[in-house]
Amino acid sequence: MGDGGAAMIGAVERQMVQMIDEVGYPYASELFGKLKGGKRLRAKLIMMIAGSGEEAARLGAVIELIHAASLLHDDVIDDAALRRGVPSVNATEGSKQAVMLGDILYSKAFSELTRFDAAIAKTVADAVTSLSVGEMMDVQMASSFNEDEERYLQMLYLKTGVLIEAAAKSAAMLAGKDAQAHALYGKNLGIAFQIIDDILDIVSDEATLGKPAMNDYAEGKCTLPYIYLYRALDGAQAQRLKAMHAQRVSPEQTAWIKAGMQKYGTVEASYERARALSEEALAAIRGDTALEQVIDSMMQRRF
Repeated sequence: MGDGGAAMIGAVERQMVQMIDEVGYPYASELFGKLKGGKRLRAKLIMMIAGSGEEAARLGAVIELIHAASLLHDDVIDDAALRRGVPSVNATEGSKQAVMLGDILYSKAFSELTRFDAAIAKTVADAVTSLSVGEMMDVQMASSFNEDEERYLQMLYLKTGVLIEAAAKSAAMLAGKDAQAHALYGKNLGIAFQIIDDILDIVSDEATLGKPAMNDYAEGKCTLPYIYLYRALDGAQAQRLKAMHAQRVSPEQTAWIKAGMQKYGTVEASYERARALSEEALAAIRGDTALEQVIDSMMQRRF
């Protein structure tokens, strides 16, 4: 977004801090101040679509608070020690504090949401309900090996795509643009973004990821490269892969999985699924060079 983009995101960051300070509990403000902000993709999308005005910045802050709350709860569910390369709140303060900080962020975001037009508020609120269903579905699916590609993609949509979809749609509503076209863009961007994340878990190292590499499968997450590998393997080999699900795998087992993925091109196949979603997203907003660049940058995260 350039220097102007940095200024716009700075406005969102200030709104977020102010919102949490308004809660009136210094400990919550202190913990919130320690959170590492990340890319602020959702806020950036909102301001690309709706401009740099105060209302757009406030909407960006609301959706980023919701996203931050979901990550706090995610880290508790996953018992994650790191978030974006730094110790997670549950690791430093304990799970109870992380859950309650997440609750403060969620509830403050909903309070702020009431200041918007009812249609925008409903769009975002409905997305948070779907997000919560996606979180529950993710945990449930991790309890056993899942080979159903469409079920997995539906979970990705609910857990990741739906809030990005709501960000793009609500920003379009705020700006008087085509809400449905922007919703489709956001939905596909969100799902493709998560597929690329799933690929990076396999092809990147721990220093790049800010968390252990090839950790998804050990946590029970059967992502597309594993689903495609399972389909490609014969009976005994497929059962070998299945037996490793939700287990800490040895370096030898990791090498076997990676060799299989390379042999059958399952990472490439997953990337192609993300690319197809991206092409559909681009078609929905053709001519908006800023939004096209977001897709291009996201797809280049592969390496």
